[in-house]
Amino acid sequence: MSGFGRPELLAYMRSHKLAVVSSLAKEGAPQSALVGVATTDDLEIVFDTVDKSRKHANMVRDRRVSVAFSGPAEQTLQCEGICAPVPVQGNDGAHYRETYYRAWPDGRARLSWEGLVYWRIEPKWARYSDFDRGPLIVEFRW
Repeated sequence: MSGFGRPELLAYMRSHKLAVVSSLAKEGAPQSALVGVATTDDLEIVFDTVDKSRKHANMVRDRRVSVAFSGPAEQTLQCEGICAPVPVQGNDGAHYRETYYRAWPDGRARLSWEGLVYWRIEPKWARYSDFDRGPLIVEFRW
């Protein structure tokens, strides 16, 4: 038994406000961007961007994405999942937006940005690694 389960995974994800989101370009090339993130109780990752970004265009076309969380030290989390847009206003998606605003209170101020969009990522696979502990490697599947 590793001693690292779902509660520890959620705590690790919530301890990070930044993560690298990777998507696939039209030609199949990987594209990565550092974004501000928040994590729901269901381990979904929420972030905002603008509709002119490469990642937005990529995710509209291909919903497969990966996310990497890094640190402290030699701790990392790799996630793969499926993304979906979150409405910018209204009751639909309010839970996701509120989760994001708890992590990023200034997120509400960005509602005035032209082309602001929200996305959520539902993880399907994750691997947490902690090489400071020996190594500790734990995989999750949903």
